[in-house]
Amino acid sequence: MSSDTLSYTPASLDRDAPFYVAGHRGLVGSAIWRRLQAGGFTNVFGATSSELDLKDRDAVFAYLGETKPRYLVLAAAKVGGILANSTYPVDFLSDNVRIQTNVLDAALANDVERVMFLGSSCIYPKHAEQPIREDSLLTGHLEPTNDAYAIAKITGILHVQAVRRQYGLPWISAMPTNLYGPNDNFSKNGSHVLPALIRRYDEATSSGAELVTNWGSGMPRREFLHSDDMADAVLHLLENYDGPDQVNVGTGADITIREIAAVIADAVGFTGETAWDTSKPDGTPQKLLDVSKLAETGWSARIGLSEGIDRTVAWYRDHKDEVRE
Repeated sequence: MSSDTLSYTPASLDRDAPFYVAGHRGLVGSAIWRRLQAGGFTNVFGATSSELDLKDRDAVFAYLGETKPRYLVLAAAKVGGILANSTYPVDFLSDNVRIQTNVLDAALANDVERVMFLGSSCIYPKHAEQPIREDSLLTGHLEPTNDAYAIAKITGILHVQAVRRQYGLPWISAMPTNLYGPNDNFSKNGSHVLPALIRRYDEATSSGAELVTNWGSGMPRREFLHSDDMADAVLHLLENYDGPDQVNVGTGADITIREIAAVIADAVGFTGETAWDTSKPDGTPQKLLDVSKLAETGWSARIGLSEGIDRTVAWYRDHKDEVRE
């Protein structure tokens, strides 16, 4: 079968069909799980990393052969911030390529009808024109601090496109902007900027510290989307979009790291001073996604940044003893 025979009209998904969420305990996967359950899906399932190592090809094929999902969202990935990505590029490249290849190949072998692959906005060139359109992919050099992770995610996008061309299956990809929310990674060395700032300011508040020092100049601009909004967009796209191009998912608005730090400091009640260590890298100067393709399908973000941060701070404080070190 080739793409010439691809004929699929997006519609409401069968709420009783088997639906596998790979990575269902993580930031995005857990939000998708909650959204599917709230949406009436009765047969949503997943496996923890201790139950199923997605890097183990034979195990993944056996699992999908037994469970036979009709729908699949691939939200599992090895993720981290600037420090983790720049320190362990081999891990981020090797682990993610293996996870993606195993799951997508097993999905193909088991005739999974509808697959959603989740990438990352870091797939786009470091100096892409802002806001970043989907067609900016592969038009320039990547940000060096996370190029290995980006290449892995680009591989996943091309894998989905290749399946569409060769087998005519209606698989799609979505590229979220910077996400945050419940079940995020708040570890000191592996977290992204927003959860890292929440932990840093919360610990300073608890200890009575009067100074918090953050990496970089604070001037790069970032776009942030709550994971519950992302989950809603995933279900919306599965039911309303089909096409070979990845779809950007974001808010369409950005903010400087300095500004986000101030919002977080206020949310946790920190009243001290903030310093910026400019000897540390800033990363990409701006990453704002063009979300016009998504808007054309009828979806837009609903959770405002202040509301989302307040909710995330509350979750973090309730689960502080459980988060990764």
